[in-house]
Amino acid sequence: MPGYFEIPHLRVDFSTFSGLEKVLALEDLKIAKGEAFGLVGESGSGKSVLALSILNLLPTPPAAVNGEILLEGENLLAKHSGEMRRIRGKRISMIFQDPMSTLNPVFTVGDQMTRVIRNNKGVGKREARQVAREMIELVELPDPENVLGKYPHQLSGGQRQRIIIALALSCGAEFLIADEPTRNLDVTVQAGILKLLSNLRKELDVTVLFVANNLGLVSAVCDRVGVLLNGRIVETGAVREVVRQAAHPYTLMLLKAIPKHKGMRVALRKAGQGERLGEIPGCGYVDRCAEKIALCELEHPPLRLIEGTHFVACTKPWRGGEQGECTDEQSAVRA
Repeated sequence: MPGYFEIPHLRVDFSTFSGLEKVLALEDLKIAKGEAFGLVGESGSGKSVLALSILNLLPTPPAAVNGEILLEGENLLAKHSGEMRRIRGKRISMIFQDPMSTLNPVFTVGDQMTRVIRNNKGVGKREARQVAREMIELVELPDPENVLGKYPHQLSGGQRQRIIIALALSCGAEFLIADEPTRNLDVTVQAGILKLLSNLRKELDVTVLFVANNLGLVSAVCDRVGVLLNGRIVETGAVREVVRQAAHPYTLMLLKAIPKHKGMRVALRKAGQGERLGEIPGCGYVDRCAEKIALCELEHPPLRLIEGTHFVACTKPWRGGEQGECTDEQSAVRA
């Protein structure tokens, strides 16, 4: 029996002036219905490419997308454009990174929301307006009628992001892709958006794919996490397992990137010169890893079970799940 959302295998390449860039090479990614799955990686790791691949929004060419993306057993990559238009909004929605560029600056919030609702639900203008008002209340914005009458530039960044969430859920979507939804927002506003997403997920029984470059954000809202490096998942498991017993050097580097206090300077290993997506024959972290061995430069290590649901793709040895005490960085994220 097929699961809710599965990627048995997915390969995404881009044709460029310098040749073929291998951007994604995923195997056996599964998300259960009602689950919040976090996808974490640095910029350029392929997170947004995966999100756009799910919605079939990558331009082909230059992109070449091969494999399967299954939603309740249906292969989204085999759908034609008309079928995907009916799936977007009604079954799958996406929160994009920048709410200011997502919203049209020349139309009011109400005009944009009612248009989306009418196109996807086939209802009249009055009914669409009522649905829009209810969605504004759902995302906890006061005075819905006033908000619907405003233009995007008249709202704060946090208010605009709540409008985007309301738009994404206004047509009954059951699978929500959140592509760095708290980017460019201050810490206080970030906390409010994360709490809202967590509450809506439980209230509406929505499945969430949460894309971020910060393990701290993911640990606040997700059940499981996958760490993406150069288009491959190198560590995955329950959030608690990955944060407390991070095994891959890349994951440990991401944990160290989270400052423990204001003003803290973070020293990280930079990518080697000339390193580009998909051009490393071995582990994607080999140029920056202090623990590398000769084998790391020759092959992509497969995911191996450490303990429970915790898997890692690394050649370094360990004893089951015995990873020792938590580091300061891991403790900071857990707190």
